[in-house]
Amino acid sequence: MSDDRLTIAASVRGVTHRYRDVVALDNVSIEIPANKMIGVIGPDGVGKSTLLGLLAGVRKIQDGDVQVLGGNIGDAAFRTSIAARVAYLPQGLGKNLYPTLSIFENVDFFGRLFGQSREEREWRIDDLFQSTDLTRFRDRPAGKLSGGMKQKLGLCCSLIHDPDLLILDEPTTGVDPLARRQFWDLIDRIRERRPNMSVLVATAYMDEAERFEWLMVMNGGQILDTGTPEEVRTKTDSTTLEQAFIKMLPEEAKKGHREPQILPFKPSGGPPAIEAEGLTQRFGDFTAVDHVNFRIERGEIFGFLGSNGCGKTTTMKMLTGLLEPTDGTALLFGNPMKGGDIEARRRVGFMSQAFSLYTELTVRQNLVLHARLFDLPPAEGEARVNSLIEKFGLQNVADTLAQDIPLGIRQRLSLAVAVLHEPEVLILDEPTSGVDPVARDGFWELLIRLSREDNVTIFLSTHFMNEAARCDRMSMMHAGKVLAQGPPAELVRQRNAPDLETAFIGYLEDEAAKVAQPSVEVPATEVAKTGEEQAHDEPGKFSFSRVWAFARREAIELRHDTVRLAFAVLGPLLLMVVFGYGISLDVEHLKFATLDFDNTAASRSYTDSYRGSIYYDERDPITSYTELDRRLRNGELRFALEIPAGYQRDVQRGRAPVVNAYIDAAIPFRAETSRGYIENTHSQQEALLRDEKGIPPIAKPANVETRALYNQSFESVYAMVPGDIMLLLMLIPSMLTALSVVREKELGSIANFYAAPATKAEFLFGKQLPYIGVALIQFITLVLLAVILFQVPVKGSVLTLMLGGIIYVLASTGFGLLISVFASTQTAAIFAAAIITILPAVQFSGMFVPTSSLTGGAWFAAQIFPSTYFQAIAVGTFTKALGFWAVWTNILALAIIAAIYFILSALLLKKQEP
Repeated sequence: MSDDRLTIAASVRGVTHRYRDVVALDNVSIEIPANKMIGVIGPDGVGKSTLLGLLAGVRKIQDGDVQVLGGNIGDAAFRTSIAARVAYLPQGLGKNLYPTLSIFENVDFFGRLFGQSREEREWRIDDLFQSTDLTRFRDRPAGKLSGGMKQKLGLCCSLIHDPDLLILDEPTTGVDPLARRQFWDLIDRIRERRPNMSVLVATAYMDEAERFEWLMVMNGGQILDTGTPEEVRTKTDSTTLEQAFIKMLPEEAKKGHREPQILPFKPSGGPPAIEAEGLTQRFGDFTAVDHVNFRIERGEIFGFLGSNGCGKTTTMKMLTGLLEPTDGTALLFGNPMKGGDIEARRRVGFMSQAFSLYTELTVRQNLVLHARLFDLPPAEGEARVNSLIEKFGLQNVADTLAQDIPLGIRQRLSLAVAVLHEPEVLILDEPTSGVDPVARDGFWELLIRLSREDNVTIFLSTHFMNEAARCDRMSMMHAGKVLAQGPPAELVRQRNAPDLETAFIGYLEDEAAKVAQPSVEVPATEVAKTGEEQAHDEPGKFSFSRVWAFARREAIELRHDTVRLAFAVLGPLLLMVVFGYGISLDVEHLKFATLDFDNTAASRSYTDSYRGSIYYDERDPITSYTELDRRLRNGELRFALEIPAGYQRDVQRGRAPVVNAYIDAAIPFRAETSRGYIENTHSQQEALLRDEKGIPPIAKPANVETRALYNQSFESVYAMVPGDIMLLLMLIPSMLTALSVVREKELGSIANFYAAPATKAEFLFGKQLPYIGVALIQFITLVLLAVILFQVPVKGSVLTLMLGGIIYVLASTGFGLLISVFASTQTAAIFAAAIITILPAVQFSGMFVPTSSLTGGAWFAAQIFPSTYFQAIAVGTFTKALGFWAVWTNILALAIIAAIYFILSALLLKKQEP
């Protein structure tokens, strides 16, 4: 239940937070009022995201005290108890989304995670989609959305459960003005239903901050000032929040800052730099760009303003040759732009919406790499890199990794890379998205110099109205079509609007009215529950509905990932066939030839003893030692027989002639088996000759008669097929599961687990469950393949084999889960799972070498790895006709190992970022 008496949403006392040597928060203390819309504004890298992460409970407190909704957020039990009352949207485009899931599936997952019924989820999702204009795209995968649409979807996911405290870290970055207005209208409507909800927002849009009821201004890890927007403006004697913000900054932070001055554009004549004629792009039945026409002069700054998903980025990709148009032409200086035209590409610099440089390289290394990619001579490239570092103000971060520099400096680096080869045209896709006002103005200073001094044509998209107003001309776009085009001031006059934003929104609203959809009514029963919690699962206690939410989402992701799904379903079958037929310990059809120096009836009779057997395959006779060596060396023969001169004479006289057998021992096991075959054949031939000549056999103290049990025919298929099942059920399920958690770490969606009212056990079991199901399907198909294709029957208890298989699958997926929790990258996880599983499963399981013969570390590895125990179960039930009581200790050992893997995973899994 929310507490109506709360007047303070959160309290921060003496909080300091560091990332290695960087101080993100420096002894911050502040009380944040409840039931208000609160804005957090400040430059990049001043600690806004760190503060919001601490308040959301997703980041671990290092020093100080943080109270949220009346309790200590550092206490794990309290944090779990209020998780359903807090919603958190992390910074970054779609960081809380799952790329392979559709828009609807993403939001539906969050509704299920918070225990909402189907009816409740349906009306909430319809309301959110209509408010954010996502209804038309509900079946589109999140990974194929534009940046702005990802932000809209991320906000929908955060709002699905009507929290008491909504924490949004730059939620509208990259979102068009109309969608931003719809966002805040949506939040206002929710606040009408839930007046006690507090909203804490970090934003890069100063005009957006004007609508908040209370502001926190941050810089250098400290709070500079607080108050209402009017109070902040009054204190600094400013007319806008942007001016007030810049005035509050320390001199060092705003050093060299000035309002960019745009000189009038003077056309230089000649053909246009860029010209689009009927430019169209279709993806199946969807038309992303619909017959777009425009022309951009040399040296002109041309702005592209449009709603999210309207086709701006697609248009830019066609203009750079990255995407072939479906119809129409894209002209660069009068010539068609084609993807394979390298010379034309050298004339264009492109800066994508997302940071696309190499984060593991330093700033200087990124520039040097791209200088080499554009074939700049070493001396010229070095000079160009040094010049750009100075020109773009990158001296202080030149040797810093790209991943460690603030967003604003990243954008400067991206622009420096884009102009490194001195292009004549620069195409920039939302280059200042998420950048603070000071960094944005500095970025524009660079663009103006490039345009006016270097005559570079600049084509850029933006959602900042003050940026759009700086362009020489601009185009307004919606749903793949151009709505209006011309100088910004002229477009404002045409709409009789007070400013450019109002004019743009007017155009969009006119278009939206043509496809207006009926409003969604909130059920009266839901309105009556304002200020109350729904009857959802109790936080902190194990909930099968939350497990199912995680499991269902993981299963959908697996279903959408066709490569992984094909590997999961077909991989074991293919490998089973390959291993079953390709790996055999049977030694048959040994290729041999004879070097017969005697060439008599007796020597030919000796050779005849090797003929007519499946174990031998005779080749052409050998004529010399040189030939013998050559044919053994090149693999033509497995062994060669040398029958000495005088063989028949010695036999007739009762002597024991010496026959030499030369064996290829490159593979010791095969060579040893071959020697046994040869010795046995030789003994039989010798006995036959003694009988013929009446020579008594050599006296022996006793006769040994051997009898083979379980596998009388000595066929390795009866051992290899059960072993293959053991190996494949360890290898593939563990590799699949190894990607489950670490993938979320890399994508950033792990923050959803941090902020959710879910326990570690719920999250891990939900992650593991789909892979258990997949592995059980694999197990059944492998057993059927063994019985039907390889004709290896289950002689023992089928139920015992099934029970052992189920528990073995729990252990193998549990091992993959442990790897996934421990690893930091998907690449590391998949390699670790493959390497660590293969060695013990092959060498220490008893598949080839009896475990009783192992010593030291090999013996220990055999005891702690599950494949050892399932190998005994598989071979026992398939070949030895064993039942439950013969293998129950192995089943128990598997269960213990599976439990240990799961417990270790839970202990290693973090519920907060460090």
